[in-house]
Amino acid sequence: QVQLVESGGGLVQPGGSLRLSCAASGSTWTILTMSWYRQAPESTQAPESTREWIATVRNSGATEYTEGVGGRFTISRANDNSAVDLRMNNLRTEDTGVYYCMVYGTHPVSYNSWGQGTQVTVSS
Repeated sequence: QVQLVESGGGLVQPGGSLRLSCAASGSTWTILTMSWYRQAPESTQAPESTREWIATVRNSGATEYTEGVGGRFTISRANDNSAVDLRMNNLRTEDTGVYYCMVYGTHPVSYNSWGQGTQVTVSS
């Protein structure tokens, strides 16, 4: 179906910025939505269902954000669904975690595909 590889994580001081990227390959034409999730450090061994949703961009270009990141984070995607980015500004310590890219599609059947995650650490 769709394979995802994230990049761009790292260590940044509070107030700093990072840009996460997720490259998509495979049946990218089947993607309907592209999203970013975060898993808090204390729950890295927990299942996917415990990950916190951060933002979504639809094929229409419409975007949605979880409360607390609007105005600081911006999600964007390539028109051909080959990539989705998350620009993060004014980072806070509570933004620390492993960030995962996830895509959803319905062809030939409904599916979610996840990347391997990229670590973001916000610390002074």
